[in-house]
Amino acid sequence: MAEEVPQPLNYIPEVILKKRKNNEEWAIRRKVQLGQKVKRLKSDNFVIKKPEQFIREYRDKEMDLVQMKQRGKKRSRRALVTSDSNLLYVIRIGGKSDMHPRTRKLLYSLRLRKIFSGVFVKADARILEILLKVEPYVTYGYPNLKSIKDLIYKKGAGKIDNERVPLTSNEVVEQALGQYGIICLEDLVNEIANVGPHFKEVTSFLCPFALNKPEKALQGKKKRFVDGGDSGNREGQINELISKMN
Repeated sequence: MAEEVPQPLNYIPEVILKKRKNNEEWAIRRKVQLGQKVKRLKSDNFVIKKPEQFIREYRDKEMDLVQMKQRGKKRSRRALVTSDSNLLYVIRIGGKSDMHPRTRKLLYSLRLRKIFSGVFVKADARILEILLKVEPYVTYGYPNLKSIKDLIYKKGAGKIDNERVPLTSNEVVEQALGQYGIICLEDLVNEIANVGPHFKEVTSFLCPFALNKPEKALQGKKKRFVDGGDSGNREGQINELISKMN
């Protein structure tokens, strides 16, 4: 009986095996992604807009533009209440589909790109004119020293090399503002509170403050605060709102 000659084993290169494995993993990931996409499309959040809704949104935006121009013309009659402080804290409280692109551009000029974000500004003529034009979407007032400290120490973050860096140490402040003699958080607070000579550099370094949504402080009313709404000048009462959102 002749001995059986052993058959050579099928050899598959390692490169091909790795490629097969990668293709299988990619197919699984793709299947999961497609499943998630279908799930999102079927969810309640996905709503197909009707033509009437597009028309209504367009009319709302055009009306916002007309009202913004009217508010700008009434600037002299609706000037802010005079105060010893030149410092304002501005919080964006609204603005979505009913806002005209020009209004959005003005909000972006204040660096208020997101709802419930806040910034410190100097109350000069240019800022006051912008605030009057975007008044239905913002609220503002005169922050006290306690509010400034709470915001800086709890929510403060600066921009270094185009990255958001929390203000967790004095080294971060000194690295960005040491050339102006501002080397610690306390110097930062004093420069803002006194609207010092380097106020512009300090506020440019600070990122807009990401605030918490208050439960009952805001009802979404576009009426001015003095008329029982949410928007516009709160003067010293802005500090109460800051404490609820910080």
